[in-house]
Amino acid sequence: MPAVKVLIVLLVAWFIRDTLQEACKHFDWKALRFSFSPHPSPLPKGEGTSFSIFWMFACGGTYLLGLLPAGLYWRHVLRALGQEARLGETLRAYYVGHLGKYVPGKAMVVILRTGLIRSHRIDTAVAAVSVFYETLTMMAVGACLAAAVVAYQLRGEHVLFWGSLAMMAVAGLPTLPPVFRLVTRALRLGRLGEATQQNLDRLGYRTLLYGWFSMTVLWIIMALSLWTAFRAVGVTQFDFLDHVPEFLAAVALAVVGGFLSFIPGGLGVRDLLLVELLDKLFRLPAAPATLASALLRLVWLVAELLIFAILYFRTWLRSMGKRL
Repeated sequence: MPAVKVLIVLLVAWFIRDTLQEACKHFDWKALRFSFSPHPSPLPKGEGTSFSIFWMFACGGTYLLGLLPAGLYWRHVLRALGQEARLGETLRAYYVGHLGKYVPGKAMVVILRTGLIRSHRIDTAVAAVSVFYETLTMMAVGACLAAAVVAYQLRGEHVLFWGSLAMMAVAGLPTLPPVFRLVTRALRLGRLGEATQQNLDRLGYRTLLYGWFSMTVLWIIMALSLWTAFRAVGVTQFDFLDHVPEFLAAVALAVVGGFLSFIPGGLGVRDLLLVELLDKLFRLPAAPATLASALLRLVWLVAELLIFAILYFRTWLRSMGKRL
């Protein structure tokens, strides 16, 4: 098992390398200048681009904070399904599992999360199903919020509006309790025990409502993270409180579109959607929009790697120390 865990980490690292390379290619590193000030002075034209390290840290911090409601909701789902999930182990599995999305097929997210949280208190099959339920709820809420903003702010963008509704339907229908029960029973195929199926049948509308509240909070904080990315690349003319719906729609629709593309990490799809949405919602030129999109991807990935190092290796080293 230790060898398998090391191989999984190496596999994830291999695919993360591709994401890093894709994000970094948008930057002219020789022309970049960094400042710790939250209000860096703009560089003269032709002398490079100034990035604020202060706002880059804020971007990564708000991203990790934004994931917290989803991690708490996943624990709520597990407990609603009769699993005795502890807070610390659930959040550790949740944050570490995010690196699995960079591996093709999306299955690595489920493998990482269930592998880290399974125990005599938590059924592996129930844990795996709960990962899908939490993720689909997040995507359904994001698509719904984006559709509402697009309908109000971009009345002529019928493709974006209907696309958002279609994304919401694809992600949201399986989370409705009657549909969820039908799906789990249809996929049972004799593999799930009766006790496990009874646990899955316990999910109700109260849990779903709590999920929509949690994920709304998540997307608002993700919108704040996008705003900090704006500030980091020197786009300062948009106040967050005045443009919460626009930031929310841009980041939600881009992330949901990238997820449903089934491309690892939504690479390329999420970035292209975000650049297009920044143009439509903010009339932001292509150059700063591309920089903000690339920086957002890079900072989010670095934040995921840092929290992974803190939560995974710290626990791993502690367990190795006990064995020695």
